Amino acid sequence: MSRREALKIFGTGTLGLVVAGSGISAFATCAPKSKELEFPEATVGKHNYKDTDEQVSMLAFGMMRLPMTGENVIDEELAQQLVDYAYAHGVNYFDTAWNYISGTSEPFTGKALKKYPRETLRIATKMPSWLIDSLETGKKTFQTQLDRLQTTYIDYYLLHALSSKEQFENAYQKTGVLEYLKGEKAAGRIRHLGFSFHGDMDSLEYILNSNEWDFVQIQLNYYDWDLGAKEQYETLHAKGIPIMVMEPCRGGMLAKLTPDAEKILKQKNPDSSIASWAFRYCASLPGVLTILSGMNVLDHVKDNIHTLSNEFKPLDVDEKQALEQAVAIFKKTRPVRCTACRYCMPCPKGVLIPDIFAFYNDCVNDSVVPDLDAPDTKEFRKRKKEFMERYAKIPEAGLPEHCVRCQKCVRMCPQHINIPDELSRIAALVESVKNA
Repeated sequence: MSRREALKIFGTGTLGLVVAGSGISAFATCAPKSKELEFPEATVGKHNYKDTDEQVSMLAFGMMRLPMTGENVIDEELAQQLVDYAYAHGVNYFDTAWNYISGTSEPFTGKALKKYPRETLRIATKMPSWLIDSLETGKKTFQTQLDRLQTTYIDYYLLHALSSKEQFENAYQKTGVLEYLKGEKAAGRIRHLGFSFHGDMDSLEYILNSNEWDFVQIQLNYYDWDLGAKEQYETLHAKGIPIMVMEPCRGGMLAKLTPDAEKILKQKNPDSSIASWAFRYCASLPGVLTILSGMNVLDHVKDNIHTLSNEFKPLDVDEKQALEQAVAIFKKTRPVRCTACRYCMPCPKGVLIPDIFAFYNDCVNDSVVPDLDAPDTKEFRKRKKEFMERYAKIPEAGLPEHCVRCQKCVRMCPQHINIPDELSRIAALVESVKNA
């Protein structure tokens, strides 16, 4: 099936999904048709890879958060419709990984894309760095991924989730796996070799200097810009390395801001979604090749395609100023930079870390956190009551005061959050609100 044929079939279809719960673990089930968002028909824009004729869609379909019918069970019919709609509207970059959805994402991706001409696709997947302990393991893993994806080559192959010099050395240099992958690239079974990164600048510089990389994937968004993303971006851009963006909406956090912050953005662009500002921010940065989005609702696919269409315009000066004002308001109550991945769990002391952070961030987003410097007004008392009622829903055994700072959660957190400090801050805030 060609893209033109797919557009005819899926160009005007409507798909409704209801998401139960929130975060990565949410399941999506078939539901009555959702209200159609009023987006004009659009085709996603393209960037050329470096100075070649190879085109990559500005929007990349992340195959990690697909619609589900149960735990680790992909709703293949609905997921296929999303993939088909995206392809029909110009999306050609599909990103998966060995471990996504407990290993079921790669096989589904291979099946879902099989009907399209291979040369029209840009398939990306990742070698699980934490599992690579020998050359034999590396070879077997790569071949298994080719088999799962039903392809003879990978367009964009990444060393997954590198975070330190030692991890890179142990998994790829000492084992000989890096040299093996470079050989696979020379043989044509890998077209572009890169890595995704979650570490500090010293580690990034070391890894960059260890090989001639074709691209790098980093976490980049306007919230993280001054928390390390700016330095990583500028380093890669200065070296002329194409950048793939992950977490443009910060795990969904930037799809909904506090009401006061959203008001500024809505005054500037009334018809634009809050999430679209996050995508436009990233796409406005020179050197960004594509932006990943894990989409399990058709309305999100449409919104992202509309935002990153072939008529895309970077943020102008006034829009940048509006976004800066909104971010300043949003950051005033310091939401926790948690993406609900739950790598920190279980806590040895039973502290419900993600639940506590979700409680706090929801209060921030709903403007429920009382301003302790404000006068004792009706609004203050209303916020205090709502804040404490929400906090009371967390079981006593899981409250933040049970944290003993063992640091286990800190070592596991891919966002490098100082979890004990954040728990202490929230506990202190609760105590202050309670006594206010």
